[in-house]
Order: sequence, then C-alpha cells, then structure tokens
Amino acid sequence: MKKFSTAALLVVSSAAFVLSSPAVHAATGDSALAGKTQCAFLQNAPDQHVVIKGDTLWGISGKFLEHAWCWPQVWGMNRDEIRNPHWIYPGQIVYFDRAAGRLRLGRPAGGGGGGTADVRLSPQIRIIGLDNDAIRSILPSEIEPFLSQPLVIEENEFKDTPRIVASQENHVFLGKDDKAYVRGDLKGGTNFQVFRPGKPLKDPVTKKIIGYEAVYLGDVKLVRTGKTPDEADSFVVTSSKEEMGVGDRLLPPPPRPLINYVPHAPERPVDGRVVSVYGGVNQAGQNQVVSVNRGAEDGLDIGAVLELSRFGVMIKDTTDDKKPVKLPDEKYGELFIFRTFKHISYGLVMQVRSPVQIGDVAKSPE
Repeated sequence: MKKFSTAALLVVSSAAFVLSSPAVHAATGDSALAGKTQCAFLQNAPDQHVVIKGDTLWGISGKFLEHAWCWPQVWGMNRDEIRNPHWIYPGQIVYFDRAAGRLRLGRPAGGGGGGTADVRLSPQIRIIGLDNDAIRSILPSEIEPFLSQPLVIEENEFKDTPRIVASQENHVFLGKDDKAYVRGDLKGGTNFQVFRPGKPLKDPVTKKIIGYEAVYLGDVKLVRTGKTPDEADSFVVTSSKEEMGVGDRLLPPPPRPLINYVPHAPERPVDGRVVSVYGGVNQAGQNQVVSVNRGAEDGLDIGAVLELSRFGVMIKDTTDDKKPVKLPDEKYGELFIFRTFKHISYGLVMQVRSPVQIGDVAKSPE
C-alpha cells in the first residue's frame, strides 16, 4: 500500500476547507466510501495534486475518484455546500489522507511542522462573477454560449410569450436600431431577448411535444408602453444576431449563471431520456451538448450528473424457442447538467465510450 507522503508540509488556511464525513473511512488499504458502493477512490490515486490554472473540479475528481459525482460524498458536503461551495484556487493542494480515507485541501507552509488542522467553513454568500481565478467545475468555454441565450421554450409557456406584431414602416425584417411593435404581457420587463421557435422537442417516451428549440435573434428594449390594453408596446432593437420579423417571440434574459457548482448526484432519483442533440444532428460525442426530458421540477439542478446508457432492447432467445429476453442497459458515459428548465435540461457530454443518441437513457447514478 502506498503511504501518504509527508515531504511537503501542509497547513490548512482560513480561506480553505477540509471536507470530511463519518461516511468516509479507510475500508481497505485503498480506502472506499462506506455506504456508497460506487463512490470509491481509484486504486492508483495520487498522494496529492497541486491545483493549477485550467484545472476543473471534474478533472481533479478524476484523479482521485472513480466517479466525479462522488465529490460531495468524499468531502462530506451538505446540500447548502453543494449549491454554494467554497472557492478552490491555483496553488492550493488537494491531498489524499489514506489513513482517514478522505481528501483535504491545504497550501504549502513556509516551514516548521505541526501537521494540519481540520476546518469546516459555513457556506459563503455567492457573488456571481467574482473570484475569476478560482477553478470551475468544468471548462467555462464549453458551455458559455448556452448560458446567456434562450435555449428552449416549454410547450405550456409558448402561447404566453410576448410577440412582435408589426414593424415601423412595415419592414419585413428588423435590424439594429429598428422599431418593433409588441403585443403580450411584459410582466414589468423592459429588456428582452428575441427568439424564433425552432424544431419541436418530442419526449422519446410519450412522443408528445414538450418544448421548442429557441433560435436566438437578438435583443430589444422597451421605449414606450401602450396606453391601453389594445395598444402595442414600442421596442427598439439594441442588438441583432439574425434578422427579426413579425411573429418572433420575446423572453426576458436568463439570470446570470452560477459559475461554481459541484458535480453531484441528483437529490432524488431521475430517470430520463435524451431528447435532442444541439445543432440538429442525431449523435453527440465528448464535450457536446444534449437535452433531456427532465428538469428542475423533476429533481435536476445545476451540477447534477446523470449516467448515460443505451436502452436494452428485446430480442428473441434463439437458444430457447425464441422466447423474448431484454438485454440490460449498457452504461457508456456521463452527462453534466448546466442549465435547467421546468421539465427540460441541457447537459455537457462527459467521458463517453460510444456516441450519444436520441432516446438513450439518462438517469441518476446507481
């Protein structure tokens, strides 16, 4: 058994945390997480890892754990800490305490002994956009284009969205600085994103339409409110990615996204299916985006990890009078959820051994 290296003296600072739990202990020489049959340390887990710029929580998890979604268990994080974790910075050290069967976070000491001191911090107030040097769960560049624009509008919300009903001087298309006339409930909003309903998204199981892909066109700003309920509101186009026109819809900008979320298993069991592959293709590979037919009201939140598997098909058993037998679902990868709606979510495909296809199973880790 590898012994923990004490060559570098580590001191846990007040700005760091040590996450531990009674559920984590040295069950064997290689330490496993008790009660979590799949939450185990890798056989060849290193003694320590120095955090560098460009690291991600997912990547660091992969150095120590068999499954990245076990990060909260191995650190003993509660739900508040999962949603609002402490920052981890380049230069700090994640090290594997094999005797205790847990990970610790610290930083190199300038000299002198004394070991380490366990510290547990309460969740901090999150300030979005602060701490730009702190490492993220996954590479921001992979998902940034999907965080600031509408991706989908769900079926039951489609009819209630404000819409462009006319343009100044009857222009067929609208560009920057053009005026648009809008009808619908603005709900007090003044700034909106304009989108065009795209391909309908069908639930692979029920075959019902559960939403529409939203093609982002640009942004508009309210300049004059209609004086009566029958009078249209006046907007001006502040930015244009594509030409807008009559019939296009308005959505308020999404809230600024959380940029530091911990990979974790869903809070309750989730059993979904892949609905679509972003970009209109039929298959997805590593670091591509797919949608699933489960959302916030089904138990998914940002950072949730789902296991991807091919749904086992029914075949005829040629060895036993061709009796039907179902093949088991074959797990082949994981999906990191980064954007949720009520009943639809978008995730980044992680570590797959085969292409992701529409209709594949996306469910809670077992």
